[in-house]
Amino acid sequence: MSNTAIDRVMAAAAASGTLSAGSATPGTEPRVLVMLSGGADSVCLLHVTVQLLGTARVQALHVNHGLRAEAMADERFCADLCARLGVALHIEHVEIPPSGNTEALAREARYEAAERVRTSAGMDLITTGHTASDQVETVLYRLVSSPGRRALLGMDPLRGRLARPLLAVSRDDTRAYCEEAGLPWAEDESNADRRLARNLLRLEVLPLLRRVNAGADANVLATAAQLRDEAQVLEQAVDEALRRTGAGGAPPAVDAGRLAAEPAPVRRLVLRRLAEAAAGATVALGPDEARAIERLAVRGGSGIVDLGGGLQATVEYGIVRFGHGRADDPPPAPAALPIPGRCRFGEWEITSERDPEAAAGDLGSIDEPLLDGERLARTLTVRSWHDGDRMKPLGLDGTKSLQDLFGDRKVPRSLRRSLPVVESDGEIAWVAGVAVSERFRVGPGCRAKVRLTATQRL
Repeated sequence: MSNTAIDRVMAAAAASGTLSAGSATPGTEPRVLVMLSGGADSVCLLHVTVQLLGTARVQALHVNHGLRAEAMADERFCADLCARLGVALHIEHVEIPPSGNTEALAREARYEAAERVRTSAGMDLITTGHTASDQVETVLYRLVSSPGRRALLGMDPLRGRLARPLLAVSRDDTRAYCEEAGLPWAEDESNADRRLARNLLRLEVLPLLRRVNAGADANVLATAAQLRDEAQVLEQAVDEALRRTGAGGAPPAVDAGRLAAEPAPVRRLVLRRLAEAAAGATVALGPDEARAIERLAVRGGSGIVDLGGGLQATVEYGIVRFGHGRADDPPPAPAALPIPGRCRFGEWEITSERDPEAAAGDLGSIDEPLLDGERLARTLTVRSWHDGDRMKPLGLDGTKSLQDLFGDRKVPRSLRRSLPVVESDGEIAWVAGVAVSERFRVGPGCRAKVRLTATQRL
């Protein structure tokens, strides 16, 4: 049995399953966009992908950041290589701001370009040439840079549209592959710059760890793989806790009293899951942040815990909610709501529709009211709560201020200015989820019934 680098790398890439996933057409292999820097790892990846899928299903992308004197030479190298292999090449030029973390900004720009090209070219997957060597460096870098179990999970072989087929082979393997296949590659001189944290790990820290234990790399990889397996169990535990506590919604929220019955680690993971749902990204919500949120809930009253990036956990009336912004942020601008029709008000979408089939006596609810269309204006106004607003709620004698209604319904102060208030010719007809006006109640003989709904879309 042959044991060449080409055989090893080809077998590992095929066994990863990443190049047989994600096709838009069931039963066919995916169309793959290979990110090509010109280094040995990406050159190896491109050649492997072509061998496994054929040139018709493979395209390449080179992103020129313009950060190195050799940038144009790298671009020409990639163009020559793709011409030799018969692979279509996309070239994207991006500008990196002069301030900030250059590596992080370049990585973000690179992936944004990749997704843009993938979409426009009709490709299924984006692949990168990350290897097992990169995985080791990633785990160690995250371990010393940020606390928490997730720092040790490393990179996933397949995450959404992003695939990493070479995670089971080393950097030495990809170089040996290129040598055996007669493939040239471009050296990046910045990889020797010890001022960059990853280079320092690769060039100085890892050699020392290998002196302590020659199996250091293998042990790091095995630990990351085990933790990724165990992470699935933890995610299931969080899913079950979310169901038990009724957590979720928009904005993401949980009753602190119900959450308190869960073990502390599960409580923390539930809070982090909700925070990430609000942020749309990973959130470093650790034990300190979780304890701060829980202390507010136990103390009673209201308060805010800042989680960074504008994300906040707001505790009011025993409910923990996650979102961006403060109660004193400007409210959404008023919007016109035709009947029938729809409009957008901040994060809310409000709809109105005629409902002639509504049963007699059906008044709807405070979440989805049924109103007398003959009394409503042809076009309603959706606006925010104003100080001094009053209305006559359905079933109550006399009028009541919206401020009192908010208190009765325990509406958090942080949400009051963003709730849709629907008025007809200057008179409040409905406050979403809070109250419906007696003035627009559907009565006997009503011939035009209008149903209103409000859906929050983050």
